Amino acid sequence: MTDFALPLPATPSVAIRNSQQRFPVRRIFCVGRNYAAHIREMGNDERDPPFFFTKPADAVVDSGTVIPYPLATENLHHEIELVVAIGERGVNIGRDAAADHIWGYGVGIDLTRRDLQDVAKKAGRPWDWAKAFDHSAPCGPLTPADRNSIPHSGRIRLSVNGETRQQGDLAEMIWPVPDIVAICSQAVELQPGDLIFTGTPSGVGPVVAGDRLSGEIENIGVVELEIAARR
Repeated sequence: MTDFALPLPATPSVAIRNSQQRFPVRRIFCVGRNYAAHIREMGNDERDPPFFFTKPADAVVDSGTVIPYPLATENLHHEIELVVAIGERGVNIGRDAAADHIWGYGVGIDLTRRDLQDVAKKAGRPWDWAKAFDHSAPCGPLTPADRNSIPHSGRIRLSVNGETRQQGDLAEMIWPVPDIVAICSQAVELQPGDLIFTGTPSGVGPVVAGDRLSGEIENIGVVELEIAARR
């Protein structure tokens, strides 16, 4: 038996819809710029191929959580996204075989320290400090996948204090779920427990302490979050 110098950290996990079990989270991959309207609102070229960035597994928080306004930012933004949960390992997965590797789907919010991201972009630096911070990956309960059905369409929306901020359809994704799984697996071996945040529609914007966020994806689920004061 291995003797560790420190107590082992808790295993990050996500709730499962209508179950007492939880889905253990191994890694979080995020797709940048996967909805044309969002690409345009951020001033980028929608013809660019997809790219990925990561968040730490322990960035996940359950729906209904109250999180502190993050450190080191004055411009925290919301980005509602479909989340794909991987259940079977695979490398160089063909898009036609993607469904065999998917365990389920959920609704996530990619919280972003936009001011830090803007600085990183201008300096040509990584986005880690803008994306991979504490509590930056809220995720609602996962819905187990129907192996015969991948969500290619469905309304996706997010409201802040009851006001709709983001609204679109999964059909607007430039790279649909099978492509995202296939492309990601060309660079890393996907493993059970991996989550993939698949990009956000247009309408991203700032939130402040006291705001309540509510997101949903048709036939997938919901995620809710409240922003408290900075610690």
